[in-house]
Amino acid sequence: MDSFDKHILRLLQSDGRMSNQQLADAVGLSSAACWRRVKALEERGVIRRYTALLDADAVGQGLCVIAMVSLLRHSVDHTVAFEAAMRECAEVQQCYAVTGNADFMLRVMVSDIKAYDQFLNDKVFPLEGIAQVHSNFALREIKHDTSLVV
Repeated sequence: MDSFDKHILRLLQSDGRMSNQQLADAVGLSSAACWRRVKALEERGVIRRYTALLDADAVGQGLCVIAMVSLLRHSVDHTVAFEAAMRECAEVQQCYAVTGNADFMLRVMVSDIKAYDQFLNDKVFPLEGIAQVHSNFALREIKHDTSLVV
């Protein structure tokens, strides 16, 4: 990845709707050369997808919960089942296998406490192997960025 690719990535992270011509002009390449580079970045999986970032409060999903989930045992079956279930939960924005006092960290976005309680009761607690869930409720967002430094 050279400096042109990195510049393209920085610009697309800040405005994914930028036209190829705008991108080419900003980077200093011809339109065709810029298009080829973007396509190559997509094909290599560097650019995974394009998306719109929504305001959680505006769409009624303003409660952010960080949940630390511990499993009873570290069996492959329980781990695989938990990971598969979390991939299917629309409320789960991020799920990480972690070290420390818990096995997984979830960032869950829901409308309110009642919706979070329903999420736990319908989608987490029925899973085999769940030992405990420690929930932390975000009071306010200090920083939320999706851009990677390239």
